[in-house]
Amino acid sequence: MFNRLNSIAMRLSVLFTLVALLVFVLIGGALYQQVDKGISMLPEAELDARFSVLESSINRFGNPDHWAKITSKFTLLSEEDKRIRFWAISNDPHYEYGSPDAQIRAFAQGPTGVRDLQLPGEAYPFKVLISQIPAKEQRPALRFLIGIDTETFRQTQHHLLMALISLAIIGVLLASALGYWVARIGLKPLITLSDKAQKLEPPRLSGRLHLSPLPPELDHLVNGFNSTLDRVEQAYTRLESFNADVAHELRSPLTNLIGQTQVALTRGRSAEHYFEVLQSNLEELERLRSIINDMLFLASADQGSKASKLTRASLADEVATTLDYLEFILEDAHVSVRVSGDAQVNIEKAHLRRALINLLSNAVQHTAPGQHIDVQIEQTAHQASISISNPGDPIAAEHLPRLFERFYRVDASRHNSVANHGLGLAIVKAIAQMHGGEVFVRTGEGRNTFGLHLPM
Repeated sequence: MFNRLNSIAMRLSVLFTLVALLVFVLIGGALYQQVDKGISMLPEAELDARFSVLESSINRFGNPDHWAKITSKFTLLSEEDKRIRFWAISNDPHYEYGSPDAQIRAFAQGPTGVRDLQLPGEAYPFKVLISQIPAKEQRPALRFLIGIDTETFRQTQHHLLMALISLAIIGVLLASALGYWVARIGLKPLITLSDKAQKLEPPRLSGRLHLSPLPPELDHLVNGFNSTLDRVEQAYTRLESFNADVAHELRSPLTNLIGQTQVALTRGRSAEHYFEVLQSNLEELERLRSIINDMLFLASADQGSKASKLTRASLADEVATTLDYLEFILEDAHVSVRVSGDAQVNIEKAHLRRALINLLSNAVQHTAPGQHIDVQIEQTAHQASISISNPGDPIAAEHLPRLFERFYRVDASRHNSVANHGLGLAIVKAIAQMHGGEVFVRTGEGRNTFGLHLPM
């Protein structure tokens, strides 16, 4: 129930309702004000019209006979229109009309013009026009009052207000229903996309959303979703390949351990032979530990780990420290290293040294005795670069984009394939990314160059 109320269609319907309500309130309010203003002017207009007709008759003569005719006319007009009342007030009772009481007389003493008069027993006030009639012949000066009951006008205003409110309610309800209907129609392609998306699940990740034609907004959404599926498929494929490679890498040393142990246990052996078996098993266990440690490091990098213990350091000094660590390996391989350039960069020393060890070890493994490795450090305004170049056969172009992938080897049959389990360059890439940098590889002119860029 909550999900239904929280749906996009329901939200759009609520928005349609609010917009319609706002529109009806604004338009209805403006219309009511204009009509109310017009209705409020009607009593005054009617009073002016009646006074203009009666004024000439009242001022024509000023004798008792003429006044009797005027009063008869007042009576006839009052009977024809029950809303109208007439009062005439003077110092001579013979020239009065309407039996004015004390309230009427006090009201008549006020200023001339149109004013409201609330009579006893009446629900609505009267609009009363007060005029001063000058004396003529025998007739003294008069205060002549024409009053009109505003009940009809007030009821008209009330009916108008009720009509506007009723129309607003009906309009708002209709806008809400139509808004929900329109929203459901507009969201139908999205519902179809959702149904298709729910059918996509591993291991069948090759499916894509294809609906035509689509609104531009949904077309952009579909393209983004399909792009995400492409990345998910690639990640899933890499994960499957990674799992297979892990199983393969772990199976070889485990098989060796099990096989050597089983052979040693088939019959009695000398202590020296057992020692050799344990020594061989130790080497395999060390290899297993190395693989597991590298996998744990890469898993931590995949989770978004960043280099946190940054120190401003010289890259040339870090290369020199790494070469000291690899001194015996370089001597055994009869390989020399030449270093040029320097740069000051914020780095986590332990991680960078690990990357340098992997890059230099990779270079040593592919360098013939008597050759030399070049380490070049360059600095620009935005980044520093470490390039490690070794002589060797050029690497085919199809291998270059994949050299930093996990467990990837150009040639698994090489002599060093056992010692190298294929995670060294992947760790270099992870360390570069942890520092906000990137790796690169180049080949040509008889040399292969691996390196990384670090931000300044």
